[in-house]
Amino acid sequence: MASKRTRSHGKGRHAGGRREAPARLTLRPGEQVALEVGLDEPDDAESLHARIAGAAGCAVEELPPLRLLKRSLDARRHRIRHRWLFEVGDGEAAPLGGAPLRRALEPERVLIVGDGPAGLFCAYQLARLGFGSTILERGKAVQPRRHDLKALNRHGRVDEDSNYCFGEGGAGTYSDGKLYTRSHKRGSVRDVLELLALHGAPADILTEARPHIGSSQLPRVVTRLRERMEQVGVRFHFGARVVDLTRDALGRVNGVRLASGDVLGCERVVLATGHSAGGVYEMLAELGVPLEPKSFAVGVRIEHPQALINRIQYGKAADHPRLRNAAYRIVHNADGRGVFSFCMCPGGFIVPASTEPRGLVVNGMSLKRRSSPFANSGLVVQVDLADVARALGLEIAAGKNALAGLRFQRVLEQAAFAAGGGGFVAPATRVSDFVAGRSSSRVGDTSYIPGLSAGDIAEVLRCGGFDLVTPMRRALERFGRDMPGYVSEEAQLIGVESRTSSPVRVPRDPETLQLLGLPGVFPSGEGAGYAGGIVSAAVDGMRVALGVGRSLGADVAALEAAFGAGE
Repeated sequence: MASKRTRSHGKGRHAGGRREAPARLTLRPGEQVALEVGLDEPDDAESLHARIAGAAGCAVEELPPLRLLKRSLDARRHRIRHRWLFEVGDGEAAPLGGAPLRRALEPERVLIVGDGPAGLFCAYQLARLGFGSTILERGKAVQPRRHDLKALNRHGRVDEDSNYCFGEGGAGTYSDGKLYTRSHKRGSVRDVLELLALHGAPADILTEARPHIGSSQLPRVVTRLRERMEQVGVRFHFGARVVDLTRDALGRVNGVRLASGDVLGCERVVLATGHSAGGVYEMLAELGVPLEPKSFAVGVRIEHPQALINRIQYGKAADHPRLRNAAYRIVHNADGRGVFSFCMCPGGFIVPASTEPRGLVVNGMSLKRRSSPFANSGLVVQVDLADVARALGLEIAAGKNALAGLRFQRVLEQAAFAAGGGGFVAPATRVSDFVAGRSSSRVGDTSYIPGLSAGDIAEVLRCGGFDLVTPMRRALERFGRDMPGYVSEEAQLIGVESRTSSPVRVPRDPETLQLLGLPGVFPSGEGAGYAGGIVSAAVDGMRVALGVGRSLGADVAALEAAFGAGE
């Protein structure tokens, strides 16, 4: 296949504005063709192909196969246009889904703890190798999980095992379903997206620059993945919370103990529990695992009317029918401390992501259509180990007070719960008041169903023991200058957003991927500190599956070549 070169075919102008005759386009297999399309220009397939054919000097009927690689929106400086990237093909496209599943034998050999993306895709990859596995999930399947979310939102009752964090599909199932990632493993990322599309996700996730399934559709996709794997012998046990690892006389891990008291034997254990399973970190610490504390970020959710964000981002084109609700990404360095947006949800909702009765955590989500009248985003401040050490008066190092970050998170979450007055009502402050250093006497409309309590969110942020308020305030002042209207009475801060990533890393061997000090155990995904989001967690789960298969004597070379290697 020819080397991949990208030819751009937009308006045909020099940088100075003088129109030039565009070079004749050649359409060799493997070459990429980029088009720039204005908001009022036709963008149907026939029109796009006609433009490419015109640039190539041929009839549309003479075009070789063209595959859409990516569609993105460029709204810089309010000069809004869509960008389309095509690849010239050399035949029929490969079928979706990569390597097929095989009949998965002996599902008791491998136990996977956690049914989030890391655990789910680990099981899928193992089934490709012909290995059975059993997924143990502390929460409930998709449908009964919905009832627990309703009880949390409407009645202030949290089920510690079934909530926005725990249950089939993990936190991502009901927390937006964003699929973009900074991972550079293109083959493996594509594999994950194709598998999701094969099991019911909308096909546009394969071509959108920032793909998104939405919490309205992801539960169905997760269910179909489970049903497909069950057909080849993978087992799923819900309501199965792991509380300990069992070992034989030689100290080798040979199973797990559940909260029910049941003991399940196995040859390998994959820990894919997500970043909110504090009990798993505590279990590993008691087993003597040298857990590594790591930096993380905490803060609030900031909510605006979506129409306001559309005006800020799109200007006069804000109401154009071909524009979706606008997103944004903002970063500021305030005196050496990073402040940034996190998991921005256009047309979304703020939800209570709490896992404990007296701790309040908020998160963002959106449905596929992103049609809520509100936009929300995490607005978080980077927290390093020295901050936590000073706040808690502890010395922190690998194997020593490694769980201090968890303790710090709980302090903030309990303070937020108390400030809201209970029932998972969230404390809130208007952004204009926060920047001015004052409390709010009232708050505006919100997407957060349990409700808001007006007050001073700064008091909650100070409960951690060091200053989160000053860097956040300075960052908001900067964002207000860069994005006029962003700081206003219409916007409000809602707290707290404390689970952006794991404050702990579970150490593993970079070659075998096994837990240091406990061979046969494989940490994986976001909870172990090796991912950040649905796709990267799924990629890590699939990679860990190759490590598990290799340790059991499987020939993983073919899958590994397609998937990519390296820690």
